[in-house]
Amino acid sequence: MTDAHTFQDALDYLYSFADYSKKRTYRYSAEVFDLQRVHDLLHVLGDPQDQFASFHIAGTKGKGSVSALIAAALDAAGYRTGLYTSPHLRHFTERIRIGDADIPEQEVADLVFEIRDRAEGITGLTTYEWITALGFLYFARQEVDLAVVEVGLGGRLDATNVLDPMVVVITSLSYDHMHLLGDSLSDIAREKAGIIKPDVPIVLAPQQYEAERVVEDIARELNAPLVRVGKDWLYAPGTHDLHRQNLFIWPDDEQPLMDAYVESGGMEEWVPPRFEIPLLGYHQVINATVAYASLRVARDTKLKVEDEAIREGFRSVHWPGRFQVLSESPTVVIDSAHNRDSALKLRIALDDYFPGQLVTLVFGASTDKDISGMFADLLPRVSRLVVTQAEHPRAADLHSLAVLAHGFALRVETVTPVAKALEHAISIARPGEVVVVAGSIFVAGESLAAWEEIRKKMPLVTTERQ
Repeated sequence: MTDAHTFQDALDYLYSFADYSKKRTYRYSAEVFDLQRVHDLLHVLGDPQDQFASFHIAGTKGKGSVSALIAAALDAAGYRTGLYTSPHLRHFTERIRIGDADIPEQEVADLVFEIRDRAEGITGLTTYEWITALGFLYFARQEVDLAVVEVGLGGRLDATNVLDPMVVVITSLSYDHMHLLGDSLSDIAREKAGIIKPDVPIVLAPQQYEAERVVEDIARELNAPLVRVGKDWLYAPGTHDLHRQNLFIWPDDEQPLMDAYVESGGMEEWVPPRFEIPLLGYHQVINATVAYASLRVARDTKLKVEDEAIREGFRSVHWPGRFQVLSESPTVVIDSAHNRDSALKLRIALDDYFPGQLVTLVFGASTDKDISGMFADLLPRVSRLVVTQAEHPRAADLHSLAVLAHGFALRVETVTPVAKALEHAISIARPGEVVVVAGSIFVAGESLAAWEEIRKKMPLVTTERQ
């Protein structure tokens, strides 16, 4: 290996492979997503995935937040913790982290071309499979104690599904990637639940009945203990502001104590465990409870992680682009909502945090999303709409977005690039109005990058939340 290979060389090489996540023509099938070739690749690398313990997290929404919360708590408990997520928000290196540090760019370059030389003869690998092998090899080389690994797409055939985890986690399931995962919630749940392993405990977020039943059936078949948030672990939101919120978590067998605490107006000797997170929105209360339950399940097996470490980790977690309040004067919020369920959660959060305030929405989405459904949930809360287009091959074009939006009797402006759209929305916002960016993680990422330049031109910005 020489220093001739640069980080950009590595990215060019990785993205030269067929990336099925960008194409709607491929089915999510074992013929296309072949885990055997992932096993073959990892085997020539010394099976790095077997050299660390792991949490494996699947789901439609919330899996990134849950992963970040678990990793932050493990960091606070003193473990050397890897975090593998996708896609990245702004920089490729965000996908592979140890503690609060991204993988160095030169490390990416060195490992990519080392893997290339050692994997000669293994054909058909996708970009995502290469990146997964890169992440696992980096974690093993860096001797992490644990890795928190987010599933990329689905679960059953995802490249990460070569792990033998200590805990399996399934977050909120909803309709997304139907062209790949199936048209019913039970089909989607079956694919996500493909990460369940025999005898390995599962933590399940609250689900619609159809999805919950599928996971319960698979858990029973594989003798995997099932812990359900909302049934076995309970939660309630506390107070919140534009910077953080607190919540309470308790086991179901302590519900009588919670009842007495509530009825006494908080005067009982017993007090429910309280946690604080900088992630906003009621959905993050649920995500934090899923993360807490996952850590408690791991504690019940062999992991030492006390509640104080969990509190510290939760307080310090950094997971940008999720209902992130960038500024209060003017009010600017960035959110990565990119399917109908997350659009509804965004609308609920807007009503909660900004009741009665006008909203100018900057919106861009991928072509494979339920854009009409997202508009149906979001646009009744919006006074003005600016549609834009991310620099991504799957980004929906401005005309198609505008045509769909016109059906909601809104004045629509089309502005590109994303940076210009955000700056325009801020310039037309009226006093007290909220500027919100949503629709795609790619739009959120470009907006965060643009904000650094925009705020330099805005001396009136009074409060930022990074």
